[in-house]
Amino acid sequence: MQQHGYTPKDLNFGDEGRSKLKSGIKKISDAVKSTLGPRGNTVLIESQHHTSGITVTKDGVTVAKSVDLIDPVENLAVKMMKEAADRTASIAGDGTTTAIVLTEAIVNAGDDLITDKHNRTEVLRALNFAKDIVVEALDGDSIELTPERLKDVATLSANNDDSIGELIAETYSGIGKDGLVTVEKSQSSETYAETTNGLKVDKGYYSELFVNNQKKDECILDDVHVLVSGAEISNILQIESILKPIISEGKKLLLIAPCGANVVNTLAANVMKNGLKICAIQPPNFGYKQHELMSDIAIAVGATYFSEKTGDDLSLINFSDLGHAARIIVGRDSSIIIRSQEDNAVIDKRVEELWDAHANTKKQVDKDFIKSRIATLTGGIGVIYVGGSTDIEQKELYDRVDDAVCAVRSALQEGILPGGGVALMKYANTFDTMGNEDKNIDASNMIMRRILTAPARQILANAGKDFDKIYKDTPPAYHGYDVKGEKKGNLVDMGIVDPAKVTKNALINAMSVATTILSTNAIITMARSYETN
Repeated sequence: MQQHGYTPKDLNFGDEGRSKLKSGIKKISDAVKSTLGPRGNTVLIESQHHTSGITVTKDGVTVAKSVDLIDPVENLAVKMMKEAADRTASIAGDGTTTAIVLTEAIVNAGDDLITDKHNRTEVLRALNFAKDIVVEALDGDSIELTPERLKDVATLSANNDDSIGELIAETYSGIGKDGLVTVEKSQSSETYAETTNGLKVDKGYYSELFVNNQKKDECILDDVHVLVSGAEISNILQIESILKPIISEGKKLLLIAPCGANVVNTLAANVMKNGLKICAIQPPNFGYKQHELMSDIAIAVGATYFSEKTGDDLSLINFSDLGHAARIIVGRDSSIIIRSQEDNAVIDKRVEELWDAHANTKKQVDKDFIKSRIATLTGGIGVIYVGGSTDIEQKELYDRVDDAVCAVRSALQEGILPGGGVALMKYANTFDTMGNEDKNIDASNMIMRRILTAPARQILANAGKDFDKIYKDTPPAYHGYDVKGEKKGNLVDMGIVDPAKVTKNALINAMSVATTILSTNAIITMARSYETN
């Protein structure tokens, strides 16, 4: 509703505003946290974007994204909770439900324990300091992921599905530690994995307008021609000779090149308005390393490399200079190029040359760079194709497999911690709530003691168990309760583990969003009018 050149707003202040925020938090949290843990439940979602209008899922981020509320203040809280979930998912690939459980716990504890006698700003500052202490401690606790434990991580994240855990573990063993695994929908009811040749480029798309898979925030194209250039494309006319056949014959194109803003805008506008299948990414690295990496990419996809360093004239490019990829998956920060099979002989020769260079190089930094180039060229890509008897079954399984693959990727990067919420719970009692001269630190410590047990409490609650009875005594390191097997023991030995990166980022992002909510005193929303029948 807009009148007289301005848009009226509704204002909410103090306790009344925060009460509405808490109400929104409770609604989204109740929906999402019911999925946490091996005894967590699935959620049934009415979805206009999905076949039959129904989605059944145990994936926290899918549930969170589906929640929108009528009340604008409640919906602001929902949007902020989604931000905690999305940030955790984008950085660590998993842990969205844990992030939401922690966010709600921090807001509720802060609302209960921060009173008029406290300096709210100082309490929130102390909370962030305490969070940093826990994150640093979790870093020290993390255990390297071994091949034997890889299956445990995958199985746990796939809702304790042994067959999925086994499939993911086998896929990783087939491609090596430098490889990558992606998840796709199968054209049949069968779920299976294939490995193929591919490489990863540590750069993403120039513009979000290139994205064609909104859920994963990626541009995915099959059967793609590839232009590789170190020379800047500052004018669209420089590549007119290759754009004409791409457009007229309905082909697809990936540009790996420095592009001017006008070029990016022109390409992105044509993708949006005219449906062109084009994506552009930045060249990886810089200086001499960029030249070497771009040369590797050109060899991998069978393209002619146009280099500014060697004075190549990009205006002379023709269609035969383009390389080819079976598939590209371009994200915000990195891209995966799945090669066509015929390129192997040329790549083998380049890898042999690189090993010779590695043997003759004296500096360790140069040796490491050459090894990273070899890994880029030789690392495989594993693709897990998820099937299902029905569209709904396939979607639910796809979410679980995707979660499990992301969890394994995070665990390979930063190691693992005991699962079941035990990794965070370990530090709950380390925060002293008595004898501090500063009452603000007392309040912060009381909040930390409460919130660090929240994930473990929720996992047990979903299994119908009483946290206070099971953990009436502080367990030894790595020990906790196995909800599935209904027994206590060393969780790491029992294969109940979480990626350290997931646990840390869930806490970091939850604290960021929750402290913002707790520091809010005025809320401004658009004025809305609702008609009822």
